[in-house]
Amino acid sequence: MVHDKKSSQAAVSGPFHLAIPVHDLAAARAFYGERFGCVEGRSDAHWVDFNFFGHQLVCHLDPAHQARAVHNPVDGDAVPVPHFGVVLPMHEWQALADRLQAHDQRFIIAPRVRFRGQVGEQATFFLLDPAGNALEFKAFANPERLFQS
Repeated sequence: MVHDKKSSQAAVSGPFHLAIPVHDLAAARAFYGERFGCVEGRSDAHWVDFNFFGHQLVCHLDPAHQARAVHNPVDGDAVPVPHFGVVLPMHEWQALADRLQAHDQRFIIAPRVRFRGQVGEQATFFLLDPAGNALEFKAFANPERLFQS
């Protein structure tokens, strides 16, 4: 089936599920549960899931996990690949950025606005979890521009 750009845009119908490797479940619990306030769901000795801003994030134990060090240039920043995260309303993004900065969170890309004055203008920051997984948190002043080019 072939879709053109406009007809392939689907409305979000539910939360996503993402499973990531971590080398230490206690460190993952501290980071996602305590630092971000994500409620813990089911778990066992080898995995734990979290309510990650309304989505299911599962941290699977992989003691040998090695984070990759690949970056692509985006608006003057070296963006880590791969990465994941969420798009938040601007006021929630700012509150999270302020809270993390107050707790001396180390950022790999500090909170800033990129693509200033362009359709894709967005607030963003990047950080690493204890296993080296890269996360991006972003927000748009005009949320309807998320998928506009």
